[in-house]
Amino acid sequence: MAKGKKSIFFCQNCGHEEAKWLGQCPACGEWNTFVEEKTDSGITRGTTAGSRAVRESVREAKVVPLTEVTADDETRCKTGIHELDRVLGGGIVPGSLVLVGGDPGIGKSTLLLQVCRVLAETKKVLYISGEESQAQIKLRANRMGDFTSNLYLLCETNLDIIRGVIEKERPQLVIIDSIQTMYSDDVASAPGSVSQVRESTNIFLQLAKGLCIPIFIVGHVTKEGTVAGPRVLEHMVDTVLYFEGDRHASYRILRAVKNRFGSTNEIGVFEMRQEGLAEVENPSEYMLSGRPENASGSVVACSIEGTRPILIEIQALVCQSNFGMPRRTAAGTDYNRVNLLMAVLEKRLGMALGNADAYVNIAGGIRMNEPAIDLGIVMAIVSSFRNRPIDEKTIVFGEVGLSGEVRAVNMPEQRVAEAKKLGFKTCILPEVSLKMVKGIRGIRLIGVKNIGDAVKEI
Repeated sequence: MAKGKKSIFFCQNCGHEEAKWLGQCPACGEWNTFVEEKTDSGITRGTTAGSRAVRESVREAKVVPLTEVTADDETRCKTGIHELDRVLGGGIVPGSLVLVGGDPGIGKSTLLLQVCRVLAETKKVLYISGEESQAQIKLRANRMGDFTSNLYLLCETNLDIIRGVIEKERPQLVIIDSIQTMYSDDVASAPGSVSQVRESTNIFLQLAKGLCIPIFIVGHVTKEGTVAGPRVLEHMVDTVLYFEGDRHASYRILRAVKNRFGSTNEIGVFEMRQEGLAEVENPSEYMLSGRPENASGSVVACSIEGTRPILIEIQALVCQSNFGMPRRTAAGTDYNRVNLLMAVLEKRLGMALGNADAYVNIAGGIRMNEPAIDLGIVMAIVSSFRNRPIDEKTIVFGEVGLSGEVRAVNMPEQRVAEAKKLGFKTCILPEVSLKMVKGIRGIRLIGVKNIGDAVKEI
């Protein structure tokens, strides 16, 4: 068959293909996401040489029993950055493809350059940039300290050249910054398009698995906070990491939303400094710094991220509304969950919140959606509504049901131990969780069955 060019329309959100343009994607339901791409309309099929090559490949392919495959955590490579190792599941797995996404200026390139600095002491590292020149990378590297000669730079966007360099140099770690700048001459579309991003990722996937080289890819994000390009990009890689946090603030949170080699619940906390990203070993103490004294509407709750308990300050401001429609705002937690908890307070405790504005905020800008912070949100709203401050040495946690009951949460002993370590004297928790924390001394434990009991205690 003769080769030719024809138009295919791709959905930029999910990668769905159609022969013509559509206003709404039938796969994901998004509007105005189809873009036109030029593709090859035909390929040569059924040739004798091609069939012979396939038969040859089948003869060379070997199947191996699962019981004979050896794999352990010792094969992981430590990055020297403990917070990053925690999110990756213990270190970098050889041959893995890792996607790092985040807002512009959040610290993606800075973090990866710090990884290069540590690993270049013992390994050969190749940093490929399609956005910065070698001089610009050098200026950023000077702020971090001295680098060894094992770190090599390549400023290139052509995938054929990049593949040749990787196969020739055989580095032990490759950084791609960023995937949206890479292009292949075989794809007749602009860099950053759906076809180019998908083709580029596929090439790096083949290099990572074929040469057993871990590759980190930097990906830009859209205004919705997802990686730009089709969602198939996230399905192709082994691990997807997202940087969260306000780029104007000093903290950064690295979260794994996909990880084939570890948990997706772990987070890493960093602080942006002049010399780069510094690890925050005790995020609870960092999140609680600057707490107000004797202020109503402020309470400390505990959330679990993976295996790590993190204490957070929940703030609430409740006041009478000057408009017919009360305003409700939630920052750092689910808006609908706040409305649900306020409805529970109205129904079960008789609190007149129907004509009140309510503003709920998790201090520090961190986002938490774990049900265990329900009781903290309830206590903060009650404290602000009645204008009665809660003892600053008291911590609360527990899930609240629609009947006003306080339900059990997982890992209560780790939460109480973290609170005790930071000097808290009283802990209000679900009564059904008391038997799991009886062995912890030095902190007063108060078990509650419902939100009415919790309100009486404060």
